[in-house]
Amino acid sequence: MASSSGDSSGFTQLQNSGSEENTQMMLVDQRKRKRMQSNRESARRSRMKKQKHLDDLMAQVTQLRKDNNQILTTINVTTQHYLNAEAENSILRAQMMELNHRLDSLNEILNYINTSNGIFENDHHEDLQTSADHSFMNPLNLFYLNQPIMASPDLFQY
Repeated sequence: MASSSGDSSGFTQLQNSGSEENTQMMLVDQRKRKRMQSNRESARRSRMKKQKHLDDLMAQVTQLRKDNNQILTTINVTTQHYLNAEAENSILRAQMMELNHRLDSLNEILNYINTSNGIFENDHHEDLQTSADHSFMNPLNLFYLNQPIMASPDLFQY
């Protein structure tokens, strides 16, 4: 019987070592499944994070395009105002030049009148008539002084 008990104890050890292996295999399989599940969950979180980042970037692109369009519109309006002011300045410069010319002409007339008073006091009628024909006092010679100031935006094109 001693031999039978020895055989049975060896069989029991084999069973125990086999069941330990099975238990270890089951633990390894369970760990693998847990790791695979954890990896899947991590990959899902990574995809969600990537998708959220992409959505945020798309929203930012949309906002930047909107801002860019507003800036372009503002630039166009400002440029138009600048061009209008530049055209108005050109007109005003032309009017100023015309007025300066007219002022210079009027000052010349006044200087001539002030310096030519001795001519009109002359006793010679013929000298008086000749000087009146050439003077600024002749109404026929003054027609250009009543001309209106004319200027247009097309006067000075750059």
